[in-house]
Amino acid sequence: MGKELITIIGWREHIVLPDWGIKRIRAKIDTGARTSAIHCAQIEKLSAGRVRFEVVTRERPKRQTIWVEADVVRESVVKPSTGEPQTRLVCKTRMRLGTAEHEIEIALVCREGMLCRMLLGRRGVPPGFTVDPRAKYLLK
Repeated sequence: MGKELITIIGWREHIVLPDWGIKRIRAKIDTGARTSAIHCAQIEKLSAGRVRFEVVTRERPKRQTIWVEADVVRESVVKPSTGEPQTRLVCKTRMRLGTAEHEIEIALVCREGMLCRMLLGRRGVPPGFTVDPRAKYLLK
């Protein structure tokens, strides 16, 4: 049997969402969360199961956003740390982390005040990747 290559990533990395035109977004890698989430300032439901949303890719020093339109794959009810259940729209897109690229589900949420604009849950971490909780930005 050959040895499997393992890629070590930090608890914070930059991610690319090519289909949504997002060239770089800071993400917290959170293996305690199942689904990934991205910071949206505005969300508009469209017809035929589609949604249009404004992704906030950066807050400081200057706020940067990009409008995206995508299919909704499901709605998810989650119980965040506030304790109040929330219904979230979930979309699919391709994600690139280092040289690995695969499709992930992302919940559209307000992450205002959070350090990272995106949270990458354990289902979004590519196979063969391991998180070093002491490190950040190991991928270039």
